[in-house]
Amino acid sequence: MGMKTALPAAELGLYSLVLSGALAYAGRGLLEASQDGAHRKAFRESVRPGWEYIGRKMDVADFEWVMWFTSFRNVIIFALSGHVLFAKLCTMVAPQLRSWMYAVYGALAVMGTMGPWYLLLLLGHCVGLYVASLLGQPWLCLGLGLASLASFKMDPLISWQSGFVTGTFDLQEVLFHGGSSFTVLRCTSFALESCAHPDRHYSLADLLKYNFYLPFFFFGPIMTFDRFHAQVSQVEPVRREGELWHIRAQAGLSVVAIMAVDIFFHFFYILTIPSDLKFANRLPDSALAGLAYSNLVYDWVKAAVLFGVVNTVACLDHLDPPQPPKCITALYVFAETHFDRGINDWLCKYVYNHIGGEHSAVIPELAATVATFAITTLWLGPCDIVYLWSFLNCFGLNFELWVQKLAEWGPLARIEASLSVQMSRRVRALFGAMNFWAIIMYNLVSLNSLEFTELVARRLLLTGFPQTTLSVLFVTYCGVQLVKERERTLALEEEQKQDKEKPE
Repeated sequence: MGMKTALPAAELGLYSLVLSGALAYAGRGLLEASQDGAHRKAFRESVRPGWEYIGRKMDVADFEWVMWFTSFRNVIIFALSGHVLFAKLCTMVAPQLRSWMYAVYGALAVMGTMGPWYLLLLLGHCVGLYVASLLGQPWLCLGLGLASLASFKMDPLISWQSGFVTGTFDLQEVLFHGGSSFTVLRCTSFALESCAHPDRHYSLADLLKYNFYLPFFFFGPIMTFDRFHAQVSQVEPVRREGELWHIRAQAGLSVVAIMAVDIFFHFFYILTIPSDLKFANRLPDSALAGLAYSNLVYDWVKAAVLFGVVNTVACLDHLDPPQPPKCITALYVFAETHFDRGINDWLCKYVYNHIGGEHSAVIPELAATVATFAITTLWLGPCDIVYLWSFLNCFGLNFELWVQKLAEWGPLARIEASLSVQMSRRVRALFGAMNFWAIIMYNLVSLNSLEFTELVARRLLLTGFPQTTLSVLFVTYCGVQLVKERERTLALEEEQKQDKEKPE
C-alpha cells in the first residue's frame, strides 16, 4: 500500500539533506579514527605502506582483494584474455564448436592452475552426478549433490581431497573451495534438469561444457544448467542493439570501482578497525554505526566487482549471466537480501520455491527457509558463526511473513486503511528502517566478527539509548524513503514502457 504514492518534494528534499549530512558526519569520524590509528601496534599487520609520497597507508586486511589485484592480477588478466581471444576466433571460424572451445580451454586452465589430479577429482564428481541423473530420481540427485558438497566442507574427506592439488600458492585454498563447491552445484543443477526434462537427453559432454566454462569456474556466478545450455547452444548468436556499448560501460564501471576501493582504503581503515575492539569502542556512536554499515557496503562492492568482471567476459561470449547482487543500501527486506544472485537463483529454483510454493503460508515458508539455510550452511562450511548467521537470517525472513500476516489481521488492517496512502508509506518505511539494521547486524556476524557485532549492538541500542538509537533510526528512515521513491519511479517507468509496447 502506498508504493505508487509520491511524497511531497520538500519532504524528500529534507530526507536527502538529513541522509547526506549524516553520512558526511559519520565519514568524518571514520577518517579521523583511521588517521589516529594508522600507527597503532595492533594495526601493523593489516595497515601497510601505500601512497608514500603523501604519507598515506593502506588497509590490506582483505587477503582475497589484495591477492586479486597484486600477485594474481596478471594471471587473471592473462587467463581471461586468452579465453576471450580463443572464443572470438572460434566464433568467427567454427561457431558450432564454441561450446567445446570453452570446455577445453577451461579444463586446461584448471589443470595448469591446480594440477591434473585435481582435474581428475572434479571429473569423478561430474561422472558420479551424471550417472545419478540417468536414474531420473530428483531426490537421489539432490542427495548425492549435497553429499558431494559435504565432502568438500567436512573432515576427513576435505583434507584427503585437498591433497589432489599440485603445489602450494597463496590463493590455493580459495581456488580449491571455489572450484570444487561450484562444480558440485553445477553438476547438481545438470542432474535435476535432466530429471525434469528426460526428453532432452542431455549428455556427459553437455555437463563438461557447462562445468568447465572458465569465467564462472572458480568464483561464479552460477547459472542453472537450462539457462546456460540454451544460450551456449546458439550456433549464430546475435547481439541486441546497444549491447556492445553496455558491455564496455560495464567493464569501465568495474575499473572505476576497483580504483575507488583502492583510494578508499588509503583513507578509511574499515576492515582493520573492527579487529581492535578497544580502539573501536572509542569511536563516536555515529562513526561506529557508519563503520558497521560500510563493512556490508564493501562486501557488496567486492561481489559487484568480481561478478562485474566475470559478467563482462560472459556477455562477450553471448551469455546473459546473473546480475550482481542488489546494493545493501537499497535493502530493507530480508526477502531481497543476498550477496550472490546466482546461488540465490539456484536455491530458489531447486529448494526454496519448490517447498515454499507462493510463500504466503506460514508453515510451508518455515520449512522452505529452514531447508534453504541448511543447504546454505553446508555451502559456507558448517561452524558456529555460520550456524548463528543462518539462524538469524532464517528467523528474519520468517519474521517478515509473520509481521505481514499480522498487518493483514482485521483490526490492524482497518487501522492502516484509515490512514492516507502517504502516511501508510511512512509507517511502513519506519518498519523498513528497523529491518534494515536487523539485516546489517545479522550479516555483520559473519562478515566481521561476533564480538564487533555485540559492540555495535550494545552502543546503538543500550548505552546510546535513546539519543543515538532514535538518531540512527531516523537517518535510516530517510534512506528507506529515498529508496522507496526510487523504486516507485522505476515502477512507473516500466509501466509506461509496457503501455507503449502494447498494440493499438
